[in-house]
Amino acid sequence: MSSGGLSLVRRAVEAVRRTPLWRKRLVVVTVGVGTLTYACQDNQVLQINDGTGKKKVVIIGTGWAGASFLRNIDTSLYDVHVVSPRNYFTFTPLLPSVTCGTVEARSIVEPIRNMVRKRGGAFRFWEAECYKIDPNNKKIHCRSDNGTNIDGNGEFVVDYDYLIVAVGARPNTFNTPGVVENCHFLKEVEDAQKIRKSVMKCFEKASLPNLTEEEKKKNLHFVIIGGGPTGVEFAAELHDFFNEDLAKLYPDVKKYVNISVIEAGDHILTMFDKRITQFAEDKFKRDGIDLKTNFKVVKVSDKAITMTNAATGEIAVPYGMAVWSTGIGTRPIIMDFMKQVGQANRRVLATDEWLRVHGCDDVYALGDCATITQRKVMKIKNVLGDIYGRYPQVELYLKTNQMKDFHDLLKDSDGNIIKESKELDIEEFKKALARVDSQVKILPATAQVASQQGAYLANCFNRMKYCEENPEGPLRIRGTGHHRFKPFRYRHFGQFAPLGGEQTAAQLPGDWIHVGHSTQWLWYSVYASKQFSWRTRMLVVSDWARRFIFGRDSSSL
Repeated sequence: MSSGGLSLVRRAVEAVRRTPLWRKRLVVVTVGVGTLTYACQDNQVLQINDGTGKKKVVIIGTGWAGASFLRNIDTSLYDVHVVSPRNYFTFTPLLPSVTCGTVEARSIVEPIRNMVRKRGGAFRFWEAECYKIDPNNKKIHCRSDNGTNIDGNGEFVVDYDYLIVAVGARPNTFNTPGVVENCHFLKEVEDAQKIRKSVMKCFEKASLPNLTEEEKKKNLHFVIIGGGPTGVEFAAELHDFFNEDLAKLYPDVKKYVNISVIEAGDHILTMFDKRITQFAEDKFKRDGIDLKTNFKVVKVSDKAITMTNAATGEIAVPYGMAVWSTGIGTRPIIMDFMKQVGQANRRVLATDEWLRVHGCDDVYALGDCATITQRKVMKIKNVLGDIYGRYPQVELYLKTNQMKDFHDLLKDSDGNIIKESKELDIEEFKKALARVDSQVKILPATAQVASQQGAYLANCFNRMKYCEENPEGPLRIRGTGHHRFKPFRYRHFGQFAPLGGEQTAAQLPGDWIHVGHSTQWLWYSVYASKQFSWRTRMLVVSDWARRFIFGRDSSSL
């Protein structure tokens, strides 16, 4: 080594000797931690726990189901972790109101951390998207857009003892060409904000000089594809927004405005009573909303919507803005998960009456991403097959306290309910079971169902230890003893359909049907009371009051 090199080494050694001891230790610790982080970041598994030995419950999603579960779970019993790309809950029934400025976006969202903090609980939240579930190893793979690790891809893995899958669903485009590129959806609060900007952009564009009448008509043609509750409510909100506010601000172009609702079926609002459906269709016609039923959209371009009808054939209609609201589809993570658990041919995850996913352990699914598969009572013949072969008659004892639902449905040929005990012919017994099966319905993908499922499952988790020792569920068909919990039972509290002009249709239990202005005030009170906090409740009510006094805001914000 040259004399220059030796001199450089001597100076480095002397510098190290003169460095204080605490700085040397700091350098060693920093380098060591950095090396360890880099070595472990590729397949890092977050095994974070609170040191108490509590079971780890991981919740995927902060929609109605996930937020309801988180709101009701006793965080002192479990180590709760939440993974979601959004750190807030959205009151989705008011999304159509956000599109037109009737309600502000921040008035219907509640930060997830606030929900638990107000109850004095503790949990961990990661703003990331779960893109893979590994039920065999009890891990979920997540990815954050924030890019938190060394590579900047933000990927990490979380282990769990219990997994709550509540990721919801995505809009169903039915693989129609051009829908994703050219249509708006109305599933998230960001969708409502985009629609609001697009509506104002259409009006401003139509007000520009040197435009022909055809161009103005095209820019102010608003098309809603789908005649369900969301599409109908948005059409009504848009009509009110134009009549009450925009017509005064854009008097030169108001005659060019056209709102169309395209429905593939015979009628809109088919999930409601026929009286409500008829009233809604008549009101839309009176309001000048163009209702096109029995039209199927086959293609959407940036200039026109192509649809077909048996009478008119294929036609193309120019438009300024289109909103696609035709139902829900399965998210990619759920499709991949269903393949792993042997449910590849299904549309959504199949669970039992206790919301447990078929084909894996300690995984629960609720909300729009799952459905409860009702076990057909005809399968009882598999359990009692040997009895069927030996006895031509079977004496059926119906205990009201154990088989009430079956007792209510099992009727004789005259339609009379069978009493406490009766001897039936085996063929009559099979027909009675088949009649029960025919009345089993799949639960709708609504906020009511998801919210009730979340609250039910949280209650089961809170009482798990007690119910292990004191099971309260029904008798097991296979095996001995009782189930730990009672199965989930959905209670329908009714449904609303705002139709504009301060008129709302309501269908409540007991075949109670009402349409009019009084029902609109009932809608106000119910939706205000259902808010997740007093903060959002006051914000929504103040937004409604502001709209009554000052009208809706027409800013392109």
